[in-house]
Amino acid sequence: MAYLAAGEGRRMYGVTTPSEMPNKWAMSVRAPIGVCGFITPWNFPFAIPSWKIMPALVAGNTCVFKPAGDTPETAWSFVKIFEEAGLPGGVLNIVFGSGRNVGDPMVTHPGIAVISFTGSTEVGNAIGGRGGALGKRVSLEMGGKNAIIVMDDADLSLATEAITWSAFGTTGQRCTACSRVLVHEKVHDELVSRVAKMAAAWKVGDGLDESVQMGPCINKSQLETVKRYVEVGRGEGRLATGGAVLADGPHAKGFFHQPTVFGGVKEDARIAVEEIFGPVLSIVPVKSLEHAVAVNNASAYGLSSSIFTRDVNRAFTAMRDLDTGIVYVNHGTTGAETHLPFGGNRGTGNGHREAGHTMLDPFTEWKSIYVDFSGKLQRAQIDNS
Repeated sequence: MAYLAAGEGRRMYGVTTPSEMPNKWAMSVRAPIGVCGFITPWNFPFAIPSWKIMPALVAGNTCVFKPAGDTPETAWSFVKIFEEAGLPGGVLNIVFGSGRNVGDPMVTHPGIAVISFTGSTEVGNAIGGRGGALGKRVSLEMGGKNAIIVMDDADLSLATEAITWSAFGTTGQRCTACSRVLVHEKVHDELVSRVAKMAAAWKVGDGLDESVQMGPCINKSQLETVKRYVEVGRGEGRLATGGAVLADGPHAKGFFHQPTVFGGVKEDARIAVEEIFGPVLSIVPVKSLEHAVAVNNASAYGLSSSIFTRDVNRAFTAMRDLDTGIVYVNHGTTGAETHLPFGGNRGTGNGHREAGHTMLDPFTEWKSIYVDFSGKLQRAQIDNS
């Protein structure tokens, strides 16, 4: 991300265009906005600040950074790197504290022109409302309920591996994690069996152990959320594997939960529509590609989606019709690359994209510049009518 942002700083493209008058130069350039405020979550405590702060800095802004309370040391180390690299004092400022004591004052402070937030949809929408009322630019990256579509012609071995990784590889604690599978009814039972078998075999434990495949929930509160949704799921689908907290032996210190898979879930069930942010997967039977796309697009969220199929026509139809900011073919819903725009629709975001060639958009203003070297007053078309 640092290399990418540095490259954008060298380009910082504007536009030159012919003027409607002779001896007149017309162009547009990007200009920094001023002070940018950043409120970031705990789940990617280096990556998310990187793809927010680096574009803002390279565009010429100063920054105020409030990290999540669960990951303060990572954020401190992140800022120290900039200090050691020679960034002048006062350009990047880190402030620790709660949303009430730090986040809210940042949103309402008249000196902060931009708020860039990643977190829950509930908090993000509140920030959007308050910031918008004050005339601030607000960039929101919020929740997700990402779906993998599996057609009846799919490579089920590949789909099983991708689904398991997307759902449980980071304990379901990432905005692009797969939390629902929309599978053709012809292969529903087989896919449920395959995913459940693979998930049940995963090793859960300390993430610093290289043999471990899934770590803990971030804290007790998140573990309690997972437990509540598992209980809801017992009444909404068939528990295929998991469903229990792990608290003994190597799991005694931490907030561990088994990878949990529910099959036969209805498309409007709570576990199929509400964001859980934990290792809980709902597998929903669908009748066709059209049905799967409709279910996917009915979600309150629109970040990432995926389809597994061997049919090129189905693949291109899905690429066109899936209403999410990211679409994968024959891959899971996770694993975005920094040189493409990142973000989503509906309850996932408010239109801005991070990273890629769009990275400068939230943190710059467009300035149109006209240079008249004719030596006389030339009136615009509207003034000559």
